[in-house]
Amino acid sequence: MKIKMPQELEVWYIIPAIRREFAKSMVRKGLTQKKIAGKLGVTEAAVSQYMRSKRAADIKFKDDVTREINVSVDSIIEGGCVVKETQRICDLCKTNLTLCELHKKYGAPSENCKVCLS
Repeated sequence: MKIKMPQELEVWYIIPAIRREFAKSMVRKGLTQKKIAGKLGVTEAAVSQYMRSKRAADIKFKDDVTREINVSVDSIIEGGCVVKETQRICDLCKTNLTLCELHKKYGAPSENCKVCLS
């Protein structure tokens, strides 16, 4: 198995999954796909794929992350920075070991790897 860096996993799995959950939460709050795309800085097609679980379907977030995603969505809707909120959720995925679990699944250098916690 090829060793993957945690940063690669964030880009390939975590960030798309965060966007997926942002989009789904925004739909529940009544935003159109066009508005969601504008707020997230992605295409309407990407939002559509998030809604149909065609993108980022591999990651299921823990309850603490899901709660914080909803907080982030409220902030983004009110004009907050999507980059800042995405980074905040990425950081949470490190501290609650979501990234470590993903790293072990997709190419940590060893079972005892602690690089995600550094």
